[in-house]
Amino acid sequence: MLGLFGFLIVGIIVFLLLKKITVPAIAFIAVPTVMVLIAGFAGFLPEAALMNGKVLEPFSFLTAGRFIREGVQGTYETAALFIFSITFFCLMDDAGLFERIIGGLAKKAGNNVILVCILTTLIAMIGHLDGSGASTFLITIPAMYPVFKRLKMRNTSLMLIVTSSMGVMNLLPWGGPTLRAASVISMDASELWRSILPMQGVGVILAFVVSFIVGKMEIKNGAGYDPDFKPSLSAGGEAKTTEEKTALRRPQFFWFNMVLTLATIAALCFVNVPSFYLFMIATAIALLVNYPGNKVQSARIGAHAKGAVMMSSTLLAAGVLLGILQKSGMMDSMGALMVSVIPPVLGPYTAIIIGIFSAPLALAFDTDSYYYGVLPVVISVAGSYNVPPAAVAVTMVVCRNLACFISPMVPATLLGCGLAEVEINEHIKTSFFWVWGMSLVMLISGLLLGIIPVAG
Repeated sequence: MLGLFGFLIVGIIVFLLLKKITVPAIAFIAVPTVMVLIAGFAGFLPEAALMNGKVLEPFSFLTAGRFIREGVQGTYETAALFIFSITFFCLMDDAGLFERIIGGLAKKAGNNVILVCILTTLIAMIGHLDGSGASTFLITIPAMYPVFKRLKMRNTSLMLIVTSSMGVMNLLPWGGPTLRAASVISMDASELWRSILPMQGVGVILAFVVSFIVGKMEIKNGAGYDPDFKPSLSAGGEAKTTEEKTALRRPQFFWFNMVLTLATIAALCFVNVPSFYLFMIATAIALLVNYPGNKVQSARIGAHAKGAVMMSSTLLAAGVLLGILQKSGMMDSMGALMVSVIPPVLGPYTAIIIGIFSAPLALAFDTDSYYYGVLPVVISVAGSYNVPPAAVAVTMVVCRNLACFISPMVPATLLGCGLAEVEINEHIKTSFFWVWGMSLVMLISGLLLGIIPVAG
């Protein structure tokens, strides 16, 4: 019965998110809270879940509060990381760091179709350093849309190259999926990322291979320099730089900001301190150097507060869901139910099976429902066969991430389609099998490299 309560919680949350009835944070707080109170007062919670130290206690509101407190304690570091990492990269974008790099790369592309495709991959990867899909589309597509038009290249190819590149870069430790998965298994996001890194390296190579092949296909399709092309200011949603944006640029600090960014990323790899603390330091330095003074610093933080608060509140609210599912014993009961219906011969391969089908699942599940709804259940099932939670998380993060930005459940996908003037169904039709193939190759690389064990 307890397992059924758990599945009901997940099902209701997925329904609310897919139907866009409420924002994730509210669903993560309200649904499990109501359901655990019903389960508790109905007497379905086992005594083991009610242990407070060594003393048994009857279920009460305080018991539910303890579940929630313990769950949120596992997500607050991830929320802090998101707040300061997003703020830092947005400050670098304000200062013009990415704009200058991307502008230089676009000029070098010239009229070479294959080089244009390869540089589009590079630009999308650089643009996605902030982990934001929306900002990457806004950086990359307006810059490359006129170039694709001039060379008579298809808009769908532009979207394929950009989304496949973003899917690989979205594995970074401050990216939403890795953060979510890390919070589910109560692991530092940078530590999880270091496990993923070899597979991400394979993905980076695959992204450039795909862009090269797409370039060859475009040439066969008749792409090439069009001397009669007349650029339009509105192409791809391109907009003039506003006076406000120009005022925020700090070209005199370009090299300082470049070194600061590279040093921060290197520290994530090699310095054994909390990731959020590294970004706290980097954000403080970036503000002091680029935007000295209380007034302008407050304005910069305020400008980026909305996105940071929205995601961090979702992460903290996810702690409510995870705390209730895990501490009440629901998660174990859910796993036991699933194990009872899975043939024993397939049990050790549960994570791999989910990994294989993660790309198709991305079309039906949004990011939150996938990581906070599906991932915990798969971890519980795989755990009964001694498959480590981190291995399950790596499998599901890597394999699903490649299809992230072809999913209509991800708002940034719709933004990208609008900028590139591509219908969502055409984008899915063109890109789906490419990104699914990339995810399967990366899954195989994880198995071969020993990153994803079949069973412990």
